[in-house]
Amino acid sequence: MPKLKTHKGASKRFKKTGSGKIVRHHASARHILTSKSRSRKRKLRQGVVVDAANQPELRLMLPN
Repeated sequence: MPKLKTHKGASKRFKKTGSGKIVRHHASARHILTSKSRSRKRKLRQGVVVDAANQPELRLMLPN
Protein backbone atom coordinates (compact mmCIF):
# COMPACT_ATOMS: atom_id res chain seq x y z
CA MET A 1 0.00 0.00 0.00
CA PRO A 2 1.54 3.37 -0.99
CA LYS A 3 1.90 6.21 1.49
CA LEU A 4 -0.80 8.91 1.52
CA LYS A 5 0.49 12.28 0.38
CA THR A 6 -0.35 15.45 2.25
CA HIS A 7 -2.14 18.12 0.20
CA LYS A 8 0.40 20.94 0.54
CA GLY A 9 -2.12 23.74 -0.09
CA ALA A 10 -4.34 22.42 2.70
CA SER A 11 -1.41 21.90 5.08
CA LYS A 12 -0.56 25.62 4.81
CA ARG A 13 -4.14 26.70 5.56
CA PHE A 14 -5.34 24.21 8.18
CA LYS A 15 -3.94 22.43 11.23
CA LYS A 16 -5.12 19.57 13.39
CA THR A 17 -5.90 19.87 17.10
CA GLY A 18 -4.87 17.25 19.62
CA SER A 19 -8.29 15.59 19.38
CA GLY A 20 -8.10 15.43 15.56
CA LYS A 21 -10.41 18.31 14.67
CA ILE A 22 -9.29 20.66 11.90
CA VAL A 23 -8.88 24.39 12.57
CA ARG A 24 -8.90 27.24 10.07
CA HIS A 25 -8.28 30.99 10.14
CA HIS A 26 -10.86 33.66 9.35
CA ALA A 27 -10.92 35.49 6.04
CA SER A 28 -11.04 39.32 5.63
CA ALA A 29 -8.25 40.12 8.12
CA ARG A 30 -5.51 41.23 5.69
CA HIS A 31 -6.37 44.68 4.39
CA ILE A 32 -9.04 47.44 4.50
CA LEU A 33 -8.95 47.13 8.28
CA THR A 34 -9.80 50.78 9.01
CA SER A 35 -13.49 50.22 8.22
CA LYS A 36 -13.75 47.21 10.55
CA SER A 37 -14.45 47.58 14.26
CA ARG A 38 -11.85 46.75 16.89
CA SER A 39 -13.89 43.84 18.24
CA ARG A 40 -14.44 42.41 14.74
CA LYS A 41 -10.70 42.51 14.02
CA ARG A 42 -9.99 40.75 17.34
CA LYS A 43 -12.46 37.99 16.45
CA LEU A 44 -10.88 37.56 13.00
CA ARG A 45 -7.53 36.74 14.66
CA GLN A 46 -8.97 33.67 16.38
CA GLY A 47 -8.87 30.26 14.78
CA VAL A 48 -12.15 28.38 14.37
CA VAL A 49 -13.01 24.68 13.95
CA VAL A 50 -13.89 23.76 10.35
CA ASP A 51 -17.56 22.96 9.69
CA ALA A 52 -18.54 19.30 10.14
CA ALA A 53 -19.57 19.04 6.47
CA ASN A 54 -15.99 19.79 5.35
CA GLN A 55 -14.12 17.74 7.98
CA PRO A 56 -14.07 14.36 6.12
CA GLU A 57 -12.65 15.89 2.93
CA LEU A 58 -9.93 17.71 4.87
CA ARG A 59 -9.03 14.57 6.84
CA LEU A 60 -8.17 12.90 3.52
CA MET A 61 -6.01 15.90 2.55
CA LEU A 62 -4.21 15.92 5.92
CA PRO A 63 -3.54 12.24 6.74
CA ASN A 64 -0.89 12.86 9.45
